[in-house]
Amino acid sequence: MGEAHLRHSRGDDGAEHAIAATADAERLQDLWTWADLRKGAESLNPFDYFKYRYYEKWLGGISGYFVDNGYITEAELEARTQQILKNPGTPPKMGGDSAIDKRVVTYLVEGDSPKRDTNMKPRFSASEKVLVKNVPTIEHTRLPGYLRNRTGVIDTVYPGTYTYLTSTGPDGVGEAMPVYCVRFDPEAIWPGNTEKNVTIYADLYEAYLDKLN
Repeated sequence: MGEAHLRHSRGDDGAEHAIAATADAERLQDLWTWADLRKGAESLNPFDYFKYRYYEKWLGGISGYFVDNGYITEAELEARTQQILKNPGTPPKMGGDSAIDKRVVTYLVEGDSPKRDTNMKPRFSASEKVLVKNVPTIEHTRLPGYLRNRTGVIDTVYPGTYTYLTSTGPDGVGEAMPVYCVRFDPEAIWPGNTEKNVTIYADLYEAYLDKLN
């Protein structure tokens, strides 16, 4: 997702209408999840990342996805955006499949649990010391940078296994796996720069953890 896509987000409401009007749900043939928005934003040039506001990044990610996958063209998006900006009262185009609309509404209201029942057994037990890996991250990660290569203690082993919205590639997350609540001493992370009687807890996928030698 490049800057050419993001510049359309300057239209705010107009651009939102443009995307909604141009993207017909019946034409969608690719897998898309909320994680794709995160990956789009996190792959931005750092200067662009801080230049755009929060929802501009989201809007740019959605419009960039539609353009990159051939659902609309840059010219179509630009034309519709300009139309809405010149006539803000223009109603959005309606259409699509009512069954898809119902599924979207149900998802937004009820959500989608990542918990899965599998036969996979946890590698670690409560009170066990573990090492947080420094996994290679290409587009997106669920592992905080300040915890990498740090040692923690398993506080809770959550029952069941849990998926993530999409595969993070070499980062290692996507398929169902155990998840743990890991306890960290902030003094070991930021020596001499922490408050007393503070503990850090982080929910981490098993792919991010390793046994201590």
